[in-house]
Amino acid sequence: MQPTLRQISDSIGGELLRGDSTLCATAITHDSRKISEGSIFVAVKGFAADGHRFIADTIERGAICVMSELDPSDEFNCAWIKVRDIRRAMAQASDIVYEHPSQSLALVGITGTNGKTTTAFLVNGLLESIGERSAILSTVEYRIAGESQEAARTTPEATDTNAFLRKAVEMGCGFAVMESSSQALDLRRCDALSFKVAVFTNLTRDHLDYHGDMETYFDSKARLFDGRLGTFPEIAVINIDDEWGKKLVGRVDVSKTKIVTFGIKETRADVTASDVKVSMISGTSFELKSREESWSVTSELIGLPHTYNILAAYAACRETGIESSRLIAAIASCKGAPGRFDRVKGSVDFAVFVDYAHTDDALENTLRTAREICEGRVITTFGCGGDRDKTKRAPMGRIAGELSDHVIVTSDNPRNEDPLSIIEEIAEGLRTTSTSHELIVDRHDAITSAIRFARQGDIVLICGKGHEPYQIIGDSALPFDDREIAEEILRSI
Repeated sequence: MQPTLRQISDSIGGELLRGDSTLCATAITHDSRKISEGSIFVAVKGFAADGHRFIADTIERGAICVMSELDPSDEFNCAWIKVRDIRRAMAQASDIVYEHPSQSLALVGITGTNGKTTTAFLVNGLLESIGERSAILSTVEYRIAGESQEAARTTPEATDTNAFLRKAVEMGCGFAVMESSSQALDLRRCDALSFKVAVFTNLTRDHLDYHGDMETYFDSKARLFDGRLGTFPEIAVINIDDEWGKKLVGRVDVSKTKIVTFGIKETRADVTASDVKVSMISGTSFELKSREESWSVTSELIGLPHTYNILAAYAACRETGIESSRLIAAIASCKGAPGRFDRVKGSVDFAVFVDYAHTDDALENTLRTAREICEGRVITTFGCGGDRDKTKRAPMGRIAGELSDHVIVTSDNPRNEDPLSIIEEIAEGLRTTSTSHELIVDRHDAITSAIRFARQGDIVLICGKGHEPYQIIGDSALPFDDREIAEEILRSI
C-alpha cells in the first residue's frame, strides 16, 4: 500500500502539512517534466533553476502535493509539506514512496577520485558473469538487466535513484552498484540508502572548485561510510595504499560496519596483489591473496590502476557472499568501463588508447601504465574542461611533459571558457619540462597530428574525455567521440 501524505510528513519530520493528508503518493520527483498522476513534486532551488517556478505546471499535470522549504501561499489549494532541509527530506521521502528499494537488494556504492566507473563496471560484470541479475548507475550509463539509458549525471538525484532501484527490484535484480560522487554525497542524493558495501578507491585533487580544499572533499566522500546518510554500510572496502584511505579507516564505526582493506604496497591489507605483470597484448596478471587463499588472476584490462580496481571489485563481490573461486574465474572475461585505457582498433604498428584521465593523478597513472608497456615513444594528447577546477591544469601539463616524449595540448570541453586560455594554463606547467609539444585548439586536428606523428612501437594516448560522445562548447553538446575520430584517422593511414 502506498504511503499517505501524513505518513510521509511524519516520517521525514515535516514542519507543516496542509491539505488532504489522506492522499496516497504513487511517485515523487524533483523534475516537473516527470510528474504523473499521484506524484509529489519536490520544489528544489537548484544551481541553475528554482523548482518553485514550475509548481503551477506540476499541479496541472497531476501532482497531489508540493514539498518545499517555504510556506505555501494563501491561495494555494493543494497539499503542501514544508520541511527544514529539502534535499534530506527528498531523499527520505523517496525511500518511503518507493518502498525502501535499497533494502530489497544488495547495494554496492563506490566513491573516490579515480577508478569509480571501472570498479562499478567490474562489480556489475562479475555479478552478471556468474548469473546474478544486477543494475548499475554510473557516469557512462544507467542499466538494469540489459536495459540501458545514457547517464544524465554520475549520481542521480534521490528521486531518480530510488525509482531506478524500485524498477531493478521489480525486474528481479538481487544486486545494484552505483557510483557515489562527492557532490552527490554533499547534496544528500545518497541519504537514506541502505548500502550492503561501500567502496573507497582513492582521493586525489579534483573538484576543488566545488569543495574548496582537500579536507572538505574528503569529508564529503566520508559521508558514504560514517553514518551521516542516516544509515551505515554493512561492509566498507577501503584502499589503504591511499593516505586518505588510511584516514578513512579511522572514521568507520566498527560496531556498525565491517572494514575490509585492499592494497598492493600495504601487505597488511585483507586483499592484496603481488607479482603484477602488464602487457599491451595480454593485459594484466598477478597473484591475488585474500585471507588464507591465493589465486592467479588474469585480466584483459591493462595497468596497475586496473589492478586496484579488480581488487576493489573482487572484495566488494566476495563480501556479498559470493565464493572466491567463481569470482576469480569471472575476472578473466570481465571488461572495464568504456574509455578507460581503451585500445582503439586499427591495423597499424603502433597503439592508440582513449582514456578518461582528467585529473593530474589519473593522468600520471595512465602515463606510467603507457610507459610500462611501450616499446617506443609515448605521445599524449589532452586538454582540461572549462568551468572546472583550474588548479589542476598546470600540474597536468607538467606531468604530461615529464612522462611523455611528445605532448599535444588541445581543447577538452571548454564550456564557457576561452579554450586558448585553458590551453595556455596547461602549457605553463608543460614548459617547466623540456618535452617537445604543440598547442592545437581543434581537438580533431590534435588527434590527427598525434596519430600521424606516431611510428612503430609508439603509444598514442588521447586523454580527458574517455567515453563521452560529445564536446561541450558554450551551452551546446556537439557530437564528438575520441574513439570514433581515432578509428577514422587510422583507417585513412
